[in-house]
Amino acid sequence: MVALTSCHHDKSIGIRLMTLSVANVNYAYNSRTQVLNDVSFTIAEDQIMGLIGPNGSGKSTLIKVILDLLQLQSGRIRIGSESSQSRSAKMSSIYLSSNDYLPEFLTGEEYLRFMHGLYREPMDHAALRTQFVRYSMRDRHRDLIEDYSHGMRKKLQLIAAFMLRRRFTVIDETLNGVDIDAINLFERDIRKLATEGRSVLLCSHDFSMLEHVADELALLIQGALVVQAPVRKIIQDHGTIADLASEFIQAMEPS
Repeated sequence: MVALTSCHHDKSIGIRLMTLSVANVNYAYNSRTQVLNDVSFTIAEDQIMGLIGPNGSGKSTLIKVILDLLQLQSGRIRIGSESSQSRSAKMSSIYLSSNDYLPEFLTGEEYLRFMHGLYREPMDHAALRTQFVRYSMRDRHRDLIEDYSHGMRKKLQLIAAFMLRRRFTVIDETLNGVDIDAINLFERDIRKLATEGRSVLLCSHDFSMLEHVADELALLIQGALVVQAPVRKIIQDHGTIADLASEFIQAMEPS
């Protein structure tokens, strides 16, 4: 693996602070289908990690194992100082999936109230209305989700994450189908999360967006993490994230 990782330190005590630590994780769906192969990486506080890879490379499986949606088979995963399987780790994390399967019988406001209840957080109704205006959904918070478009459902997921502001946010292709104005707004909002000391794992095929917002990049191919490097270094050495991905994918294709 190419590992050109950057470090984050608490300047007062000189200790590297990690939000996520993944060590030697393997996962197989059966004895013949190995999906993850000895995956190890870290995400520091105030860091956005972009996760890329070809379809079928194991990205979504990795995310589900990290969040204990699939049972860890081998290796170790910690969120902060706790096992990823602990209640405190789960309460400090939020997952935005690639699908838009939201409870259609709820309104947008009811969904957000439900999410806040899960995390035992009070809901700021003024902030809710502000976010709906910002994401071009003015006065739609009391409409049923069944009446939302695909893009609106995705934006509702984003609003939930930005209202709850967990220590660790995982976004798995949630931006598919979201309009360009909302993506530009998302880029500013996700960077603000990081400046507050929070961490993000952002899985996306939008390499241009990752170049704007991600601090580091992880490239997963055939279940193996082949690159973890600062985005700035990748652009310096390869030109673009797309060029880096093409180089590694071509190198791993059978001759």
